[in-house]
Amino acid sequence: MGKGQFRVMARRFAGVEVVEAATRHSFARHTHEQFGIGLIHQGAQRSLSGRGTVEAEAGDVITVNPGEIHDGVPIGDAGRSWRMLYLEPALVEAAVGDISEGRWTTREFADPVIRNDALAVRFRALFAAAATAGGAEATLRWEELAVTLIAEAMRLVPLSAGRHTTPASIAAAVNLIDDDPLAPLTLADLAQASGLSRFQVVRGFAKATGLTPHAYLLQRRIDIVRRLIGTGTPLAEAAIAGGFADQSHMTRVFVRKYGFSPGAYAQAVT
Repeated sequence: MGKGQFRVMARRFAGVEVVEAATRHSFARHTHEQFGIGLIHQGAQRSLSGRGTVEAEAGDVITVNPGEIHDGVPIGDAGRSWRMLYLEPALVEAAVGDISEGRWTTREFADPVIRNDALAVRFRALFAAAATAGGAEATLRWEELAVTLIAEAMRLVPLSAGRHTTPASIAAAVNLIDDDPLAPLTLADLAQASGLSRFQVVRGFAKATGLTPHAYLLQRRIDIVRRLIGTGTPLAEAAIAGGFADQSHMTRVFVRKYGFSPGAYAQAVT
């Protein structure tokens, strides 16, 4: 690894910056205007935070609040690498208001370093969603991951908290997807239909269906694809008709869900 390698990725969602770094650089004290949340990928570092000096190692989630003075030095000669998402305050404030049902409008990350495997897994998924191009269903996935990650990282709910909501409310969100799986739905659309907050929709949806809203939407779309393939529709046409960006995206989802490719399925049933 050289002295420092930094990559700022193309912005996929408004108010979100996506950064990867691998460096031995020692950072002087500085601040950011945004909220930052990330994950140490390799190595370890020591840094000043608003809550004193802390150390973070591979697998730790790291956070910083707007205006919080911090620095950063590697622990050891190998340097460290991390992935970060920088979130505009307005985006976080909207999420906090939604999660707290209007009880709070502002909130800060309480812990500069969080050691929690489930939160680290959630961050990896959120980072991947932020770094990957996609259509409307990618936006839904980003929203459901972001609102849940913020809720847990800011201690607005306990980590891995139990899910709770009323089935009747969630049924309205489920029906909205079932009525038109190809519609470019957002989490706000599902919240409006159910009369719940976006955060409540994510939690309640998984409890009621066993899937997040995004996963449920993908299932409904892959159902369409499977039916079309069964009637002899070419794979590329089935992918577009099922609302997927392209055939490769459809194939990845199909294999992940069923364990075999759309092509193998087509040969077997047509």
